[in-house]
Formats: sequence, C-alpha cells, structure tokens
Amino acid sequence: MAIIADEVNTAAEIDSAELAQRVAILKRFKTLLSQQRERFRSYLNLLDKQQNVIESGSAEDLLTYVEIEEKIVADIFSIQKVIDPLEEMYNAVVSDKNPVKSRLNIENSNTQEEVPSIKASLEVLKSEAVIRSTKNRESLSKRMLELRQEIKSLRNNPYAAIGKSAYGNLNKAALVDIHG
Repeated sequence: MAIIADEVNTAAEIDSAELAQRVAILKRFKTLLSQQRERFRSYLNLLDKQQNVIESGSAEDLLTYVEIEEKIVADIFSIQKVIDPLEEMYNAVVSDKNPVKSRLNIENSNTQEEVPSIKASLEVLKSEAVIRSTKNRESLSKRMLELRQEIKSLRNNPYAAIGKSAYGNLNKAALVDIHG
C-alpha cells in the first residue's frame, strides 16, 4: 500500500511540475502572439504612410520607409521562428490526449481562451498586410513607369539637350595649316 501511495504522490508532483511548465509555455506563446500582432499593426501603419510617400514621389522618404519596412518584416520573421515550436508545444498541451488538460483548463482558462482570439486577429492582420503590401507594390510600379516615361521624354526633347547645338554637327577642322 505504501508503494502505491508513493507512486500517486510522485505522479502528483510530476503533474504539478509538468503543469507549471505547460502554463509557462502557454503564457509565453500568448506573449509572442501579442508581440507578433503589434508588429503587424506597426507594419500596417507603415504601409499606409508608405502609400502616401509613393504618391508624393519623394525618393529619400520612400527609401527610409523601405528600410524601416525591412526591419519590421525581419522582426516579424524572427518572432515567427520562435512561435512555430511554441505552437507545437501549445497544441500538445491542449490536446485531448493530455491527462493534465482538465487541471490546465481550470487553472489557466483565461489565457487559453485568449490565444485563439489573438491568433484570429493575427491572421486578419497578416491578410491585411499582404493586401496593402501588394497595393503599395503596384502603386510603386506604376509610379516607376511614369518616371521612366518622363525621363525618356526628357531625353528625346531636342530643346532640353544640354551641350548640344543645332550647329554642332558641322565638320570641325582637326589640323590647321599655318604654312600657307
């Protein structure tokens, strides 16, 4: 009987330690998802500002926004690299096969309920970011095409040619005969 009681106590201790670990995983997963959501919100704000810069045509400002965009996107991908393994751990924690699931649900139901809503809002932000990024790319392509046509028309304008004269095509003497 004493051996069975010791096994039950050991199982309860393992369950408590495992429960604490799983709660920590759940909280960290929620935190990372929230950070990811905030990064996407800042990315969407940046894309809105970038759209205005594309339309106004300031190349220096556009370059600044592109650099900031690259940093935000890199940050989003680095957070995603951490989220992927945590999501697998999270799914293992909340799976039906988990014997500690009922205790985890009771002790941490608020955090666990928030995760799906955060993930849903994150997916909405991701799709919105893709739409706006595509729109900005199209606007930028359109603006670049307009600038190329403007440059081409400037090159073909005979009155705008600097250093070229209407008399510039005359043959010039290369040598002068001074002996007479």
